[in-house]
Amino acid sequence: MKTLNKEERKMVDPYMALQLLRNGNFRFINNLKVNRDLLEQVNKTKNDQWPFATILSCMDSRTSAELVFDQGVGDIFSIRIAGNIVSEGILGSLEYATGVVGSCLVVVLGHTGCGAIKAACDHVELGHITSIMDKIQPATVQEQTIMDDRTGKNPEYVNAVAKLNVNNSVKEILERSSIIKKLVAEGKVGIVPAMYDVATGKITFYEEEGIINTVTADSEMAA
Repeated sequence: MKTLNKEERKMVDPYMALQLLRNGNFRFINNLKVNRDLLEQVNKTKNDQWPFATILSCMDSRTSAELVFDQGVGDIFSIRIAGNIVSEGILGSLEYATGVVGSCLVVVLGHTGCGAIKAACDHVELGHITSIMDKIQPATVQEQTIMDDRTGKNPEYVNAVAKLNVNNSVKEILERSSIIKKLVAEGKVGIVPAMYDVATGKITFYEEEGIINTVTADSEMAA
């Protein structure tokens, strides 16, 4: 797969972008990585960029978006922060990616065994880390299917909280960003929560809990 140019990027819609990511993760877990000339991609993107997707993921060293989606230079925006939470800076970055550069898909990617989620489950308070825990805490309360051992030592509880947390981040993005909300409503941008399994490398997309609309004729004319 080669890095898309500006015209090729215009042909990619949110559904296609999601499939490109699915295909990339399939290659990753089956050790079928595309043989890319990265220096050629560097040269191709030296004057501009047209990433087709934006990934908001955790800073965990095992979850590099470019690797787990098997993408090259200039293919995706990768925004990383502990617990894949939403902050002012994250929102601004997402609005730049979608509203200015034109990425047509936002994926909020959590992962199993997340250290930030474990810390939130254990109500850790430590310096500036506390502000991150505060963003995750609502998911620890919302999780009501597991009533025993609701701590960071219970993988089942931790992973259930992690899934709720990615859903909460998607909701927060749409609630706080009028720019992204409008683009999603017009079908120009899709937004989907997902989870990465650190034991297998497989990514599960929760499309039913995201939004990918079809571009209407009216919205195309308005554009």
